[in-house]
Amino acid sequence: MLAPTVWAMSSTPTPTLPIHPALAPAGRTAQASRAHGVQATFDDLGTPLAQVTFVVVDLETTGGSSIECAITEIGAVKVRGGEVLGQFQTLVNPGEPIPAVISVLTGITDSMVAGAPRIATVLPSFLEFVGNSVLVAHNAPFDVGFLRAAADRLGIDWPGYQVLDTVKLARQLVGRDEAPNHKLASLARLFGATQTPDHRALHDARATVDVLHALIGRVGNLGVHTLEELLAYSGRVSEAQRRKRHLARDLPSAPGVYQFRDERGRVLYVGTSVDIRRRVSTYFTASEQRSRMAEMVNLAESVTPIVCATPLEAAVRELRLIAQHEPPYNRRSRRPHRRPWVKVTIEAFPRLSIVRDLRPDGACYAGPFASVHDAQAAIDGVHDVLPLRQCSKRLSRTRASPACMLADLDRCLAPCTLGAATAGYGSVVEQLREALRGSSREVLGLLGHRMRQLSQDERYEEAALARDRLRSLSRAIDRAQRVAALTGVAHLVAARRHPLGGWEIVCARHGRMAGATRTPRGADPMPYIAACTATAEVVEAPAVPAATTLIEETELLLRWLDTDGVRLVEVDGAWTCPLGASAALLEPRRTTRHPVDW
Repeated sequence: MLAPTVWAMSSTPTPTLPIHPALAPAGRTAQASRAHGVQATFDDLGTPLAQVTFVVVDLETTGGSSIECAITEIGAVKVRGGEVLGQFQTLVNPGEPIPAVISVLTGITDSMVAGAPRIATVLPSFLEFVGNSVLVAHNAPFDVGFLRAAADRLGIDWPGYQVLDTVKLARQLVGRDEAPNHKLASLARLFGATQTPDHRALHDARATVDVLHALIGRVGNLGVHTLEELLAYSGRVSEAQRRKRHLARDLPSAPGVYQFRDERGRVLYVGTSVDIRRRVSTYFTASEQRSRMAEMVNLAESVTPIVCATPLEAAVRELRLIAQHEPPYNRRSRRPHRRPWVKVTIEAFPRLSIVRDLRPDGACYAGPFASVHDAQAAIDGVHDVLPLRQCSKRLSRTRASPACMLADLDRCLAPCTLGAATAGYGSVVEQLREALRGSSREVLGLLGHRMRQLSQDERYEEAALARDRLRSLSRAIDRAQRVAALTGVAHLVAARRHPLGGWEIVCARHGRMAGATRTPRGADPMPYIAACTATAEVVEAPAVPAATTLIEETELLLRWLDTDGVRLVEVDGAWTCPLGASAALLEPRRTTRHPVDW
């Protein structure tokens, strides 16, 4: 039986083609540039091609369909910086007869693969050989398609390889006046490859290596020196989009926020990244697949960076900038201050209402909700278990009016009639207010009981509706409780160790991030905490939950404070995270806080 794979490790440079400076190892780039007058590469815009490991692969199969046909041979060559690092070759038993026409084309017969390993043995070894390399193939959809189909049949998760297709690249770099077509044999002749393609996998992979190096040499003369630029050049990226890549050139390699602006300075898009320059550069490459982003890049004339001390600060600033500028190409939270809330109205006989503006009128609010639909679901859930009025007309305590059908169904106490049941209406309203303030176990328990009862009665659609209403209401109550708890704290300082050393320091006041900093590795954090506190923004106590900041910002702070490793340093007043019935219906939360240990 043949061995599953044949490995050949070598450090011998590819002998056929001169190495373009874009492929030269770092130690030789400067020398080559001086000798040939080639401009130095912009390494800071992406991964230099000299540092990229490519695995050039070729397959032979029993036919053209990855669903109906099988692999008969795999050949691959691993290269980096113009040098061959290793080779992979094996025949594969396809488990089916090889058609005669395929045997004539490839020279691979049934007898040759009879003792060869099956793909279940070969594929894991091949994936190990590839590792984290970039896959290259001539007509990549064919070869990669067969490999992915084999992985799917074997239940193997296909790694998210970056793939480079030399056919696509050649179509943009090789004209018909140079070669009659873009087949591998034609390109191998054009570029003088030492290996002639002959429909054997390893031979074709070696020829593709020479073609790849020649194409990289050509595209390098056009100013493409990084993997990201190469993928962009070979992908479906417009020339206008590629021309904008200079916008990323002078940006900082630091965490923070970036803003794309048009020629009038209008903000088109706001985003965040741990590395602003690297992230912005991807908008000009094939890795950016969103059509609206390509449209945005075409309009962009500048990028404004805002370096932030911590990822939390960057996320908060992104929220604030989106709310301030309402960029047309941001889909998330463009108008957070207009999100719906549920309010217990201030009337003679209060009711539930959906509002978008919060007022310091002493009313109880729950929310905000993602949509009016979610807010209405929460209101419907309350109406399922509490006999509150659902009409919107203004009622009088002295003038009676006729009751509606809900009173006949015992779903409303009908305060409009000023009858005997009216006296109990105030206690029902107070029960609701208590639920919104924190004591929600009774109301949510009633709704949960209703859901279970409907399910036991096999009224599953109604039970599902009750479940959705319970979820909307419990989340709104939980959010309102947690936000109110943090907005009630006048001053809070917390710290978390940074993965690269030092501490992330955050100062929050009334639910708003007032300051942030990061201490150097090994430094005493206390002077930095004192400086952060002294320069932090002054935030007044809110009259209503959303008066000082965006609710999304407070929720970001809450999530950060709830992560492992966060230490409370200073708290002015008391801060507690409610764990009532509403929180119990959601995911459990860790509430223990450890003392600071620098």
